[in-house]
Amino acid sequence: MTQGPAPRPLSDEALSALLGTQRFGTLATVKRGGHPHLTTMLYSWDPEARIARFSTTADRIKVAHLRRDPRAALHVQGGDVWSFAVAEGEAEVSHATAVPGDAVGRELLGMIPQDVQPADEQTFLEQLVAERRVVVRLKVDRLYGTALDING
Repeated sequence: MTQGPAPRPLSDEALSALLGTQRFGTLATVKRGGHPHLTTMLYSWDPEARIARFSTTADRIKVAHLRRDPRAALHVQGGDVWSFAVAEGEAEVSHATAVPGDAVGRELLGMIPQDVQPADEQTFLEQLVAERRVVVRLKVDRLYGTALDING
């Protein structure tokens, strides 16, 4: 049996670029018993600040997990099944947006890619309040991941 190529670690720049090209990833939080809680999330990546932002509602279990234990990780699949990036750090959870257009609502609006901005911004901001939306900010202090260079 011959051994194929070994995975190669990706540079910090390549990992950040991978985080910037994807929109969905798996967020891992820590349950009270210590096991991971995994959920697929839409996110936005700010490479300069090294922050991954997520929109969720205040009543989600992941919010309770992060308020109790802020350690979290985001796993993002690369362009093939052999590459990935993981962003680890501590997360903070904002308060729920309470008034259409408040700071949290504006931050949530800013997370939406330019190509899918809402047609009616005011209605969108009102919907965020009704849903009790919060921003989860994962402050990344460690990036790691690999790629495997194989053909077909």
